[in-house]
Amino acid sequence: MTSNEMVGAPAPTWWSQLLDAVRGTHHDYTSGSLNRAIVLLAVPMVLEMCMESLFGLVDIFWVAHLGADAITTVGLTETGLTVVFVTAIGLSTGATAMIARRTGEKDPAGAGVAAVQAILLGLVISAIVAISGYFLAADLLRVLGGSSDVVRTGTGYTRMILGGSATIFLLFLINGVFRGAGDAAIAMRALWLANIVNICLNPFLIFGWGPFPQLGVLGSAVGTTIGRGTGVAYQLWALYTGRGRITVRGPQIRIDVAVMIRLVRLSLTAMFQYLVQMASWVGVVRIVASFSSAAVAANTLAIKIILFAILPSWGMSNAAATLVGQNLGAGKPERAEQAVWRTGLYNVLFLGTVGLLFILFAEPIIGWFTTDPEVVPIAVRGLRLLSYGYLSYAYGMVVSAAFNGAGDTVTPTVLNLICFWAVQIPLAYTLAIPLQFGPSGAWMAVVAADTVLAALAILIFRRGKWKKTLL
Repeated sequence: MTSNEMVGAPAPTWWSQLLDAVRGTHHDYTSGSLNRAIVLLAVPMVLEMCMESLFGLVDIFWVAHLGADAITTVGLTETGLTVVFVTAIGLSTGATAMIARRTGEKDPAGAGVAAVQAILLGLVISAIVAISGYFLAADLLRVLGGSSDVVRTGTGYTRMILGGSATIFLLFLINGVFRGAGDAAIAMRALWLANIVNICLNPFLIFGWGPFPQLGVLGSAVGTTIGRGTGVAYQLWALYTGRGRITVRGPQIRIDVAVMIRLVRLSLTAMFQYLVQMASWVGVVRIVASFSSAAVAANTLAIKIILFAILPSWGMSNAAATLVGQNLGAGKPERAEQAVWRTGLYNVLFLGTVGLLFILFAEPIIGWFTTDPEVVPIAVRGLRLLSYGYLSYAYGMVVSAAFNGAGDTVTPTVLNLICFWAVQIPLAYTLAIPLQFGPSGAWMAVVAADTVLAALAILIFRRGKWKKTLL
């Protein structure tokens, strides 16, 4: 119990809660105020998500000074990294669920063993990616459509990024461990540290400032890998020294086959869950691309704005997953359910407000990014249409994350298959092409699919079978 929660202590202010969230505090998320629990978890998780998105922005900002081939190299490599990120996110989802459950059960030793299994799996998979990437970097760029100049100048970049994939896996995985334990502030600080190093190193290594060699686009890969590696070093230090709720030392550093099998089962389903979602977006882009390059540009702008605004919602969704896992572990399923409805309500209020602003001010918002007379009207229409789905996104994201936090990764995977592949893609094609709604038809299908997903997820969630998921 913290000092603010002692009998007779004054209720904490919103400002003090925000400071506690950023600093980190040893709070029991299975008792006390749910509002405080959500703030303490969601705020650092939101900031963590913002830091993750900053990696790509920093890299492309400096690389853009090197020309089109360098930008293409980064873009193609990120496309190839999709499978790596999906795998890392899937493993992270499984780790968060297991760690949250053990933490709620007041079993720190079990949480430590589960963390070790996740790290070992990440190291094995990243070793395979690193070896393959080293020898096949040039072939990957060619397969993805890179020109001979891109392959010549960009192979070193791709080789370095894939060769350093262990930093990607471990950064995602160990942050998933910290989130599951309720140490969201530690996860946030790891991303802050990684970004600071990346921001400082990138221009020096790319352009050869001061005593640093001029590495060109390769310098971006080196800076990014060192930045992520620094974040991982901080994570491992925090785990070993017990700076948070979870400590990994001596007896816990071992292979536990039973725990690893459960983690693999959870993670494989979670990986497929995210892969289904990402593949459906590719399908929508392909349908939009059949109209014009202006439609593709408009879709890119609208989606980037939509996704950036959704980042805080991912933080709230991750908070819901942790609260569900810990409260199920503590034998408090009703509190877990209440946490989901409360977090979902806050998410609806936030995204509903953002969506309304996007609908009302779509034209000036798009105008900040482009003044192309062909792109602007299409992008404005796309931003407005997609914003109508924000209320559905809000509840759909939180409830799906709640299933994952409970260890039920199968339900959201099945829902994704139904809503994105059986509803979204066929409906997008039908509305856009046979019914001649154009790109607007594809965007209407996205909103419709997310609405169906949210409705089905809520109905299944209310049945309560997720409360009996064993981990």
